[in-house]
Amino acid sequence: MSALIEATNLHKNFGETHAVQGVSLRVQPGEAYGLVGPDGAGKTTTLRLLAGVLLGEQGEAYIAGHDLRHHAEAARAHLGYLSQRFSLYTDLTVLENLRFFGEVRGMSGSALTSRTEELLHFVGLTGFERRLAGQLSGGMKQKLGLATALVHRPKVLLLDEPTGGVDPIARQDFWQLIIRLLTQGVAVVVSTPFMDEAVRCSRLGFMVGGRLLIEGSPSALTARLQGRILELDALPRTVARQVCLADPEVEDAIPFGDRLHLRVRAAGGPLARLPEALAVASVSVARLRAIPPTLEDVFISLIEEAQHA
Repeated sequence: MSALIEATNLHKNFGETHAVQGVSLRVQPGEAYGLVGPDGAGKTTTLRLLAGVLLGEQGEAYIAGHDLRHHAEAARAHLGYLSQRFSLYTDLTVLENLRFFGEVRGMSGSALTSRTEELLHFVGLTGFERRLAGQLSGGMKQKLGLATALVHRPKVLLLDEPTGGVDPIARQDFWQLIIRLLTQGVAVVVSTPFMDEAVRCSRLGFMVGGRLLIEGSPSALTARLQGRILELDALPRTVARQVCLADPEVEDAIPFGDRLHLRVRAAGGPLARLPEALAVASVSVARLRAIPPTLEDVFISLIEEAQHA
């Protein structure tokens, strides 16, 4: 099966800032590829390179087999892009926005009318056709943005933190739409700060400092820390963390809600030593146990590795 997105050795600089450094990725039809990483990692710039919004200093990118640098219009005909910032016309209605973007894509007449009706139903905006875009809720704005990105039936969809600033129910609704697109064979690249969204992706690429450090399925990435995460529920938490970090096999102790996640070299030693050490420090322990690693555990570990590289 031919990849719908093929990018090799992408580079982009802004003055002395190396925003993207040697990024390569391939995305197949029906696959969701998640870009994750801290702010400033290069996720948005990578998506803008793939969308043809920016030209890089090096590298190649192909969209549905078309060279984005030399055949940009042919490539963009297969591409839908939803930027992080709401960029539709707030003084136009929902329907007027959809029709405008359809006309920009060369659609007209009954074909455009049929497609707008289809998309309004698909994203759940039927009945809101005459509402001004600026008066929509955050979740509805994102659905309208998705509809405009899909108006020309693209094979590739690029989404830059599409659910930022919307409520959990709206996030869930939006992802149900993405899942339906995947079943239709659309290739999706999405950047997200939410790990509960990242786990929905077929594969993830983790970026730090403009570089793609590692990629793989969520299960493959979490397997890197299998057997190396302990959960500690103890008070006072600050003292508990200090005691844990003094153990020779504890690499880090990260607050997760009202618990601590301990990343250890091996679980056996800390599980045997820490209860006594915590008791000596007058720490009250409700629970200390080994747990499956989360994507947050993995990515915190990768950030630390990158900082010390």
